[in-house]
Amino acid sequence: MDFGRFPIISILEDMLEVPEEHSEKGRSNPSRAYVRDQKAMAATPADVIEQPDAYAFVVDMPGIKGDEIKVQVESDNVLVVSGERKRESKENEGVKYVRMERRMGKFMRKFQLPENADLEKISASCNDGVLKVTVGKLPPPEPKKPKTIQVQVA
Repeated sequence: MDFGRFPIISILEDMLEVPEEHSEKGRSNPSRAYVRDQKAMAATPADVIEQPDAYAFVVDMPGIKGDEIKVQVESDNVLVVSGERKRESKENEGVKYVRMERRMGKFMRKFQLPENADLEKISASCNDGVLKVTVGKLPPPEPKKPKTIQVQVA
């Protein structure tokens, strides 16, 4: 039976997070990737803090090493934090999970940076499972002084 004709199967697989290898092969479903990205974004909580000279983006990343986290700035000043939390490998084949509550898989957050964000002053550090991305602010533009024009006497 070809389940590809039944979109409800695709929706149920997405809701139940059926791994790709167990879903129908060869099915291209653009909404599946969208749903997966939305779940990854919703499962990655973050705080955004405005400081006098910078913006700070603080994201909880328990169990992820700093070199496994990708921080990028996309076009249109979008800050993207992404990566993947992988399940620990089972050392013994007889091992089984009794309960699995910690989220595994890809994570991602996107933040629209303000116009005064200085893209040349961005730093990121990860300490005790907390990622902090700091984006400096551009100095405010100086107010324009009125230009005085000398009146010529003829």
